[in-house]
Amino acid sequence: MFVSLRFRHSLIGMLATLLVGLCLLEPSAQAARIKDIASIRGVRQNQLVGYGLIVGLDGSGDTNKSEFTQQSLASMLERMGVTVDPEDLKVKNIAAVMVTAELPPFARSGSRIDALVSSIGDAKNLQGGTLLMTPMKGLDGKVYAVAQGPVSTGGFSYGKGTGTGVQKNFPTAGRVVGGASIEREIRTQFNARETLTLAIHKPDFTTATRMAMAINAAFADSLAKALDAGTVAVKVPDLYKGRTVELVALIENVGVTPDNISKVIINERTGTVIMGENARIATVAIAHGNLSIQVNKTDNVSQPAPFARRGDTVVTSDREVIVEEGRNPLFLVESGVSIGEVVRALNALGVSPRDLIAIFQALKAAGALQAELEII
Repeated sequence: MFVSLRFRHSLIGMLATLLVGLCLLEPSAQAARIKDIASIRGVRQNQLVGYGLIVGLDGSGDTNKSEFTQQSLASMLERMGVTVDPEDLKVKNIAAVMVTAELPPFARSGSRIDALVSSIGDAKNLQGGTLLMTPMKGLDGKVYAVAQGPVSTGGFSYGKGTGTGVQKNFPTAGRVVGGASIEREIRTQFNARETLTLAIHKPDFTTATRMAMAINAAFADSLAKALDAGTVAVKVPDLYKGRTVELVALIENVGVTPDNISKVIINERTGTVIMGENARIATVAIAHGNLSIQVNKTDNVSQPAPFARRGDTVVTSDREVIVEEGRNPLFLVESGVSIGEVVRALNALGVSPRDLIAIFQALKAAGALQAELEII
């Protein structure tokens, strides 16, 4: 009987997981997945930084003015059993750089990540150089990775300073692809968690409420609770104790329709206008008329009379100024219309994108635009 009950409990758990998975892996086309609009608190990247030397440069490294480069080279040689005076070092094929990388969550020892190198001296080009072994530390001062390898700049610089130089991209910064080896892991007991905290990328009270309701509906249980506009707490049910990774995989695929503040974005430099679908306009009358001023110039030739003793041939100019003003009618826009109706109404007035900018600014000033106006 004990074996039968245990088998039945396992079977029920498998069926429940399968049913929830089928419901969650196919979010509606209008909804966004939770994994696209929120993240699990505590699951994030960590920044690493280190100081290193790049060698093998073709005379484009740091000059003697970068004393810290010479001191670093002398210290490195001394650790290898070679004693030199930093003042005697006159090399140009070495450059001091800062090395940065991002340690991904759940990274394990032996994994490799990319490292970015940036010159901090007066080196002109890092192309063809090799980064020497560089310890990379975290915020706590501990070494989490070691970087070393050839540098790829993705650019070049030739003849700089001669007046006919050619440069592409920025040759004083580069990347060591897969050059950082992870040496220390950040230990986490993720599967032992009893509560998950979802951090919404764009905090919104409506979005947080919808997310909590969607998770509860998907699991048919009161697991999620919105704590504030940017945080949703999810209790790990007994069925998923010790299986938190599976629970997160299911939650990430729950569909939620995010809500945002109505905005109208205007770029005055390019004449671009972007309007959100929830933007509304109160009852307002709009009139748009164009003032056109045209100046015509006509050149005439004036000659003296035949057989005249005096007189010269001269060129005279006649100017004509024509002023035309468009007579567009006053157009009434009803209260609460959608943005599509607003666009059709403004197009009926024959306005251009730049005219739209002026109209929306006037609507905002009049208090008729029920949306946030942002000018970039």
